[in-house]
Amino acid sequence: MAVIVQKYGGTSVGSVERIEHVAEKVISYRKQGHQVIVVVSAMSGETDRLLGLARAVQGDYPTGPELDVLLSTGEQVTIALLAMALNQRGCKAISRTGPQLGIKTDSAFNKARITDMDAAGIKALLAQDQVIVVAGFQGLDDDGNITTLGRGGSDTTAVAIAAAITADECQIFTDVDGVYTTDPRVEPNARRLEKITFEEMLEMASLGSKVLQIRAVEFAGKYKVPLRVLSSFKEGEGTLITTEENQMEEAKIAGIAFNRDEAKLSVKGVPDQPGIAAKILGPISSANIEVDMIVQNVAWDNTANFTFTVHRNDYNRALEVLQNTAKQLGASDVNGDTSIVKVSLIGVGMRSHAGIASEMFDCLAQESINIRMISTSEIKISVVVDEKYLELAVRCLHEKFDLADSIKEE
Repeated sequence: MAVIVQKYGGTSVGSVERIEHVAEKVISYRKQGHQVIVVVSAMSGETDRLLGLARAVQGDYPTGPELDVLLSTGEQVTIALLAMALNQRGCKAISRTGPQLGIKTDSAFNKARITDMDAAGIKALLAQDQVIVVAGFQGLDDDGNITTLGRGGSDTTAVAIAAAITADECQIFTDVDGVYTTDPRVEPNARRLEKITFEEMLEMASLGSKVLQIRAVEFAGKYKVPLRVLSSFKEGEGTLITTEENQMEEAKIAGIAFNRDEAKLSVKGVPDQPGIAAKILGPISSANIEVDMIVQNVAWDNTANFTFTVHRNDYNRALEVLQNTAKQLGASDVNGDTSIVKVSLIGVGMRSHAGIASEMFDCLAQESINIRMISTSEIKISVVVDEKYLELAVRCLHEKFDLADSIKEE
């Protein structure tokens, strides 16, 4: 008998009909003799609705412990309905919020991290031969406050539970049937990957792929939790995320990720001296704004130009902070751009294949796509380009590195 942790996202539980469909799917696993823990998100659109209510009361950037109390209610609706649907069908089930299940977190409201899990309590509930339906995305800090884990946090909840009880597999059910070489909506010939390494999946998640949350992949890789991405709506093997690189195909590139939610900020004419980067980015960090790519150039007059990217939702706040900092530093100019995107090549094969960067740059040049920023690591290359070139860039790179699904092409 296998112990399986399943996670169903907002689209999968977006209506009563879909919740009932999930109940039938869970029951099919139970009939195969498996013990099942189900982690669910809020119904599709519910978290946005709750955020809208918070903004109406607290302004454009709601934050703090009360926001977590509000947002956590979305998942409670789903767990209750799914447990009802299972019990109605004769499948014994019990619903549990994150705090009820003993999920402990730190006190970083809106972006909390899991610190501990009541594994013994979870196993005791399983021993009662019932399906445990868990509210994802939430926990409890040491002071008894409800916390939330940030967008996509239900993935992390599922992986953390699987790690705590040493589950046989953690299955992430979404509206796609696996991890693709790139988004099929942009490149119709994208190919579903049978396997991908944790390293590659982590890069793809961090660089714009919406299939899995970054922290969930980190958690799974750290604790070696077998992780599989599956569709809620059609049968299939999905994509297995694994540590065994020797079983992977000897491909240069596993996939292409892209992120539309990028914005670029530049400050020009700041003193070229030690500590200037910290003086520029320190206030940005203090405003709880995450910085992605960074480029610093030294001009002929011993001043520096400093450019970095942030999430587009953080652009206005970051610009305001940067303008204040620029005044203090005596900078000559501050400007920004929200019409950019980031496109990235990912693959462990880069370690053994030279010249990937030059191939990428040559491909973009042939399409007259200008590169604004470049960032590299051992298994990825990212470029920032104008937003209008996103689809062209993805498609030309997909063809350049032979990532297409040959069946679709035929």
